[in-house]
Amino acid sequence: MSLDKQTKIYVAGHRGLVGSAIWNNLKQRGYNNLVGRTHSELDLTDQLAVRRFFDEERPGAVVLAAAFVGGIMANSLYRADFIMQNMLIQCNVIGEAYRHGVQKLLFLGSTCIYPKLAPQPMKEDSLLTSPLEYTNEEYAIAKIAGLKMCESYNLQYGTNYIAVMPTNLYGPNDNFHLENSHVMPAMIRKVHLAKLLHEDNWQAIRQDMDLRPVEGISGKSSQDDILATLAKYGIYRNKVVLWGTGTPLREFLWSEDMADASVHILLNVDFADIIGIEKYSSVHYGAAADGAVNRDNSAGRGGAIPQLGEIRNCHINVGTGKELTIRQLSELVAKAVGFEGVIEFDASKPDGTPRKLIDVSKLHRLGWTHKVEIEDGVQRLYQWYTSLVKSEK
Repeated sequence: MSLDKQTKIYVAGHRGLVGSAIWNNLKQRGYNNLVGRTHSELDLTDQLAVRRFFDEERPGAVVLAAAFVGGIMANSLYRADFIMQNMLIQCNVIGEAYRHGVQKLLFLGSTCIYPKLAPQPMKEDSLLTSPLEYTNEEYAIAKIAGLKMCESYNLQYGTNYIAVMPTNLYGPNDNFHLENSHVMPAMIRKVHLAKLLHEDNWQAIRQDMDLRPVEGISGKSSQDDILATLAKYGIYRNKVVLWGTGTPLREFLWSEDMADASVHILLNVDFADIIGIEKYSSVHYGAAADGAVNRDNSAGRGGAIPQLGEIRNCHINVGTGKELTIRQLSELVAKAVGFEGVIEFDASKPDGTPRKLIDVSKLHRLGWTHKVEIEDGVQRLYQWYTSLVKSEK
């Protein structure tokens, strides 16, 4: 099911790391009928507000890139928020997309859906085979529910909803707030600030803290308060202390690569392509000449299509298929920042999942591979971060 250039596409989370990159990618491809709302304009956890939005805008396609996200610390502290906020967002957007006959929906999840000790690299079929990593269990359960919603709507109603599971993402518009950022942006900011402390560059430190205060401490705070707050996050003069042992292996994907993969799938891949088009009857979403959803598809109700057998794990991993240790990542960050100080690891703090490499063979079969390698990406992200600080002067 192709989308023409006039299709109205709603990008939920269009100001975020991935959403903003998807928005720009669609624009570059000539899709200019885009709709976005900030959180202050539309609270996606409010069902009535979401329904009013769909009533008014009537999008033909939806990209659900909005989510309540954070790193290990945030996931540990705000467990109820992580499951409730994400479930509300997903239920409201996917539910209203169906009610309003949206032609195509792309749901963005995360590879944290996979078991903590899943065989590596993790294939889509590893889902729900053993326990999850405890520190992000709630977020993972919410994302599993989201991909199962897409799968189940397709089977029961013949919709065309596809779920993609990206690996760890980084890039322009990343979150550098130390209280709830992911590993790479947090590491970049910590190393950057440690270098500034070593150089005694308080003008730059205060500019950085004004742009992103930490626990209410900004550039206007006293020098002692700034030093004490940064120390809580392992930031000292020419020294950075990071959580864990540094041995966990992680895979990272440049956000603009993720956007390109997402748009490729949105425009070129249907549910039928994932499960095998020869198996999927035209009585489903391809049947209506006007592209409307067939809401009376009795053949697919309850997922009971006997001739197809069990259909599951229809989501798509999106990543590079390459990995490095957290310690190796810290060395790349130090090189990008020009930091010659000490990086230590606090083994008393949790590591999280020991390894998270995904199998991307399904993605490659569907016609997409990554372009930006991690060495180049870390340099690019640091340049973006410092240029943003300079622009706020």
